[in-house]
Amino acid sequence: MAAMPLDTGRVSHLHLVADGEPEDAPMAAHQPSVDYGADIGSALRAAREFRGLTLRDVADATRIRQGYIEALEDLRLDELPSRPFTIGYVKSYAKVLGLDGDAAVARFKLDAPDDSEPLRAPVGVRHERDPRLGLILALGVLVVAAIVLWNVAQRAISKGAPPAQVAQAQATAAVSAPAAVPVDPNAAPGSVSLGAPLPAPVESTTPEPYKTPGLDDAAANGGSADAVSAASKARAAEAAKSGVDPNQVLNVGAPFRAKGAVYGAAPAEASGLILQARKPGALTVHDASGAIYFTRWMAAGEAFRAPRNGGLVAEVSDPAAFEVYNAGALTSRMPGPTAALGKLTTAPAAPVAATAQPKPAAPQAVPAPKPQG
Repeated sequence: MAAMPLDTGRVSHLHLVADGEPEDAPMAAHQPSVDYGADIGSALRAAREFRGLTLRDVADATRIRQGYIEALEDLRLDELPSRPFTIGYVKSYAKVLGLDGDAAVARFKLDAPDDSEPLRAPVGVRHERDPRLGLILALGVLVVAAIVLWNVAQRAISKGAPPAQVAQAQATAAVSAPAAVPVDPNAAPGSVSLGAPLPAPVESTTPEPYKTPGLDDAAANGGSADAVSAASKARAAEAAKSGVDPNQVLNVGAPFRAKGAVYGAAPAEASGLILQARKPGALTVHDASGAIYFTRWMAAGEAFRAPRNGGLVAEVSDPAAFEVYNAGALTSRMPGPTAALGKLTTAPAAPVAATAQPKPAAPQAVPAPKPQG
């Protein structure tokens, strides 16, 4: 029985590649290759038309949507799916037409390059580094190393010597340091006697607090300008007679006025003795055994109220910085760096009474004249 001829309709050059046929099967004579035309789309259209296939025939054979086939032949990439799918469509389309699928994909990548892929370096071009760059880097490293070594050396040199401000504060503390506390032979073994704390270092950025002239006199005399002027003139006159600095003259009998925090015992437990700082200074109060009862760096105006228990000793960094009040009246300043609180408790000086004017003598009775007889 003779084989029935294949009904190809009006297609005169139909040639489809079977699924089992190798990709490198010989192409029909004079069939356009993948390099034909302006782009890969033109080459695929020419090969399809050469074989007499329609777009529907290619869509049925490749299982690709007919609209994608049309867009691929016109190379309208915006109407096609993502790039990996489009590359697969190009390869399948080329295989159906008996063309080399890999060559068709290479032509497609050449005609429609991917903008997201990095550019490749030209072949045969060598990249040479500038020799001056290495020299500049080496010089920079040497400069940085020299700066670091210089800073380390300066830090090591200045580590042993105290700063100028600390040295000045230590010298001041050494001049005004209180006398050493005698060691108690009966003290328990292992006990340590604490001395007065060192003054705080001088702050270069903190200026001395401004003190309004006559403010202390105004506060001590109830704010009366006449009283302040009279007190200042009296002190100046007294200092001129005795040859003493007027600033060192005490306003004995002036009432105590709290100008800051008051530490120590409560008023009911106080002995009536108060130590007030005229200017910043260290104050330490301890008993005979060296046990610390109170210690603090006192600011100007702060005061310490002494308790009634005896045997306490006060140590100060500057005796001229602390005033002694007894029963609420100024009596003196600290006599020295160390003083027993019991010896500082004295009665306040009585104010000087005005000089009494002599009373006029009573007139003597004149005897009456005797009558002459």
